[in-house]
Amino acid sequence: MQIGQTDIASINIDVTSRDDIPVILLGLQHIYTTLPLRTAVFKILEEVIPYKEADDSGSLAPVDANKGRPGMDQWNILVLGSLRLGLSADFDRIQELANQHQTLRLMLGHGLLTADKNYRLQTLKDNLALFTPDIMARINVEVIRAGHQLLDIDIHEMIKARCDSFVLKTNVHFPTDINLLYDAIRVLIRDCVYWSKDYALPEWRQHQYNLRQFKALYRKIQKLRHSTSKDENKKRAKALQICEAHQAYIDLAQFYLERVTRSVELLKNTHNVPEVLLSDFAIFHEHADRQIDQIKRRVLEGEKIPHAEKVFSLFQPHTEWISKGKAGVPVELGIRMCIMEDTHGFILHHHVMQKETDDKIALEMINATQLNFPSLNACSFDKGFHSPENQRQLKEKLDHVVLPKKGRLSNADKRREYDKDFVQAKKQHSAVESAINALQVHGLNKCPDHGIEGFERYAALAVLSRNIQKVGCIVRDRKRKLLEEQKQAA
Repeated sequence: MQIGQTDIASINIDVTSRDDIPVILLGLQHIYTTLPLRTAVFKILEEVIPYKEADDSGSLAPVDANKGRPGMDQWNILVLGSLRLGLSADFDRIQELANQHQTLRLMLGHGLLTADKNYRLQTLKDNLALFTPDIMARINVEVIRAGHQLLDIDIHEMIKARCDSFVLKTNVHFPTDINLLYDAIRVLIRDCVYWSKDYALPEWRQHQYNLRQFKALYRKIQKLRHSTSKDENKKRAKALQICEAHQAYIDLAQFYLERVTRSVELLKNTHNVPEVLLSDFAIFHEHADRQIDQIKRRVLEGEKIPHAEKVFSLFQPHTEWISKGKAGVPVELGIRMCIMEDTHGFILHHHVMQKETDDKIALEMINATQLNFPSLNACSFDKGFHSPENQRQLKEKLDHVVLPKKGRLSNADKRREYDKDFVQAKKQHSAVESAINALQVHGLNKCPDHGIEGFERYAALAVLSRNIQKVGCIVRDRKRKLLEEQKQAA
């Protein structure tokens, strides 16, 4: 404690508010004021090494650097990270709240002597990226155990859970072969212009005009594709125009690729630029070559491109094309994510399913959850998780397994699935959709972070934030009840 600071336990949080911020702050306050929980969480947070602001330019250095003032500490990173996902907010809103929200600044430890302390946008981005999924998963376990203690649940009491998956979308546009080629050429031209500022590369003086010409061909193809004429002669003429437009499009793309190749050779051989700094050229050149080949095969040769050869985003290459057959949702672009929720609303475990389907991870979800919660002894799934092997292995792990079988039922399957307890648990399984909806409302509808590492970190932080919010809801409801009792007594 310093002069002018307010003890976190003494911060008055409005429990009558219906906003999300007080609930999250109540959960964080419970973590800080419960000594065993705080000790366990802070021991994990010690592994996070925050950055320091080195100078007024906003550049950052590790916390053990000899100069610079502290930018953020681990507690601040946890508080602001939880708010970012709990509110489904971007960094600009988090910066505004951290600098202007009075109660939040008290939670961050700012008092009279640090009233002028402001957080910079880049400081928030760099420090909140220091969390790893492993660190957040371990903190998550401690928060869930604290939530169970608040509910007076015995640690050895049997835990019942529900398991389901959903698609966490990546922040990408809808992919077509022509717009992916446009993305590749656009990035290559942009990078050449960037290097030409220092090394005066030839042939890029009219780069803006060149890109406009390329985009004009891209728009022409888009308009030709939208034709809805039913006349056979017009259809044949339109098909010929489409082929000619695609040929002109890929010819111009190859022309620019040759120019990019000459510029890269000039940078390497004449200006001795290290190859590691030119890695983006090789990546996007490969993307462009692949898209040109696929456009030729699909449009000019009439070949159907195998799904395994397709890439759905150049900037988020981990993006998958997922069609789950839901009404009104023909396709989703992202990665599947599986969650394990207990009957009290806490997310016990989650898993990012890269190139995986539900039936491949059912046993893995149970094993991973039982490592932290050995009393897990009953779990329900939907039909997507069914396989004969899963039915057999899950019965060895759990006392009660609710896993409906796909297809026609045998007499033994009918006896199992028409059992009173099975039917009741199957009805209760749909409650997991409420947890999925809550996660999507609080940030897990679309991931704005880049790369698969950012994707996994974002998902883990969302689960942690949701569980902190659940603890805050329990504390809020108890305080509301106490206020109501005091009001009635008065």
